[in-house]
Amino acid sequence: MIKVGVNGYGTIGKRVADAVRAQPDMKLVGVAKTRPNYEAEAAVRKGYPLYAAIPDKSDAFRQAGIDLAGEVDDLVLQSDVVVDCTPSGIGEKNRELYDRYDTRALFQGGEDADVVDASFNARANYDNARPDDVRFVRVVSCNTTGLSRLMAPLQETFGVEKARVTLIRRGGDPADATRGPINDILPDPVTVPSHHGPDVNTIFPDLDIDTVGVKVPATLMHLHSVNVTLESEPTTEEVRELLSDESRLFLVPGVAGIDGTGQLKEFAMDTGRPRGDLWENCIWGESISMEGDDLYLFQSIHQESDVIPENVDAIRAVMDAADQRESMERTDDNLGVGLESVFGGIRKRITPRDVNADD
Repeated sequence: MIKVGVNGYGTIGKRVADAVRAQPDMKLVGVAKTRPNYEAEAAVRKGYPLYAAIPDKSDAFRQAGIDLAGEVDDLVLQSDVVVDCTPSGIGEKNRELYDRYDTRALFQGGEDADVVDASFNARANYDNARPDDVRFVRVVSCNTTGLSRLMAPLQETFGVEKARVTLIRRGGDPADATRGPINDILPDPVTVPSHHGPDVNTIFPDLDIDTVGVKVPATLMHLHSVNVTLESEPTTEEVRELLSDESRLFLVPGVAGIDGTGQLKEFAMDTGRPRGDLWENCIWGESISMEGDDLYLFQSIHQESDVIPENVDAIRAVMDAADQRESMERTDDNLGVGLESVFGGIRKRITPRDVNADD
């Protein structure tokens, strides 16, 4: 049983905590929070032991009527591995804390790659996190996760000569009132490439990829316009079949009438997904097309949730508790990853497991 602590209980942290609880081979030691807000209350309602991320703020929790299990040092000391879900830049500062107690730690994509021993994507480079001398692992960002999941099977099956991606990025998360734009469309950045291409290279060092970014006034998801020049010339149907076999890629059928990210989220909620989360890349099946050796497609990435399965797999990898196939299958089965539409015949999974239900 792997004992897991979660430091930071916000957009990613609360989802990681739920996902860890759904894994029979893991035990959630508890979660750390900086202040007694509504998210701290949610942790208490779920019965998660709550720790003060900032020891000096412990009294604030008690004054709010919340009993603490301890302070963040206690959480780290009890954990085999800590998943750091704190805001960008804070994780780097926390590394000294994990070093102090000789506790392995995972960081999120907002941290620089040089903070860790390895950057991680379960589908593309799982084994990079398994050596004994790897103690700190970075689960790459939502967009890099999505691109890595797509590039891995394409590279393995057809070879990739060049990838070009335009990322239309949401302005902020739904609950984030501090970020924009409110009424604008921004090159983000105005220079080329955006940071996403170099970040993909932390997973695929030899991949020739160019990325540009645009930020738009939306909160639901990111949208990628993808063009990949392949080393061979498969048919459009061969590409569709390859991608449809990937559990973390969901091919949106045209007959479903899902025209955009808003309807994707509605679809996820109608299927019973917790918080309407989409752990998979959502690729519009009708957008997949081959022109000679050039592949074109549109995919959407749910920035709040697509990295959650990767965090679970990274826990097993850094603890050397399972190989790639075993871990991904366990994670997918326990969370219900592998969303598929009923259109086109009976599929392997329609209703996801309720990760909030007690076993």
